[in-house]
Amino acid sequence: MNPITEFEQECRDRIVEQGKNDDFKAIANSFATEAMRSKYMYNFTSLGRPIIQFPQDMVAAQELIWEIKPDLVIETGIAHGGSLIQTALMLGALDLADAMETGEPLVPGESKRKVLGIDIDIRDHNREAIEAHPYASYIEMMQGSAIAEDMVENVRTYAKDFNRVMVFLDSMHSHDHVLGELQAYAELTSVGSYCVVFDTFVEDLPKGFFDDRPWDVGDNPKTAVHEWIKDRSDFEIDKSWDDRLLISVAPDGFLKRTA
Repeated sequence: MNPITEFEQECRDRIVEQGKNDDFKAIANSFATEAMRSKYMYNFTSLGRPIIQFPQDMVAAQELIWEIKPDLVIETGIAHGGSLIQTALMLGALDLADAMETGEPLVPGESKRKVLGIDIDIRDHNREAIEAHPYASYIEMMQGSAIAEDMVENVRTYAKDFNRVMVFLDSMHSHDHVLGELQAYAELTSVGSYCVVFDTFVEDLPKGFFDDRPWDVGDNPKTAVHEWIKDRSDFEIDKSWDDRLLISVAPDGFLKRTA
């Protein structure tokens, strides 16, 4: 067997075994719970901008983007802009790969690939830092509620100019809001691509964990995913990502469009 093929098969086999390892999963869940309590995920940056994510989910995002090769990534939730910057970096890497393959020059600032960020409140200091970033030419931003009718229409109109679309949902984490985002944006996901719903792990934390937030066990992104996907034959929960990452804010949140 080709050594690369052999290594890839070993990885797939190992991921399957991890998914069966209840002790390992319990340790991972304990880590994730304590990480949330200590705000561990606030400790990281992406090319200089804060990114409020587990490193494992940061790795998963870049793997997905490299694999799917989208020309548009829609992201709800901007905060400090770190996730937008990471996505822009990966879109730049895809452009570089295309240039190396075709021999055509890579012209800075003229990429057709974009990441569209949506947030109800883009604070001035964050917008200024994002717009001043070297990867800013890959980024577009829209301010307003992601589930407002005019915003949904604007995003859908914007997305019509792109062929391969990926979606990351990471704004308000209540059941109704996430369900609204899924109804608005998941259908923009291209076949074979992903709609990733973040913070589904709220369902797996102790009840009342977020005493200052409007989400809790029974009212969170995972409950929204389970309600939404039960009537869909064109999406599936890709559990292999849960088995691979173990530590993630998005268990049951990697939704692959299959048809």
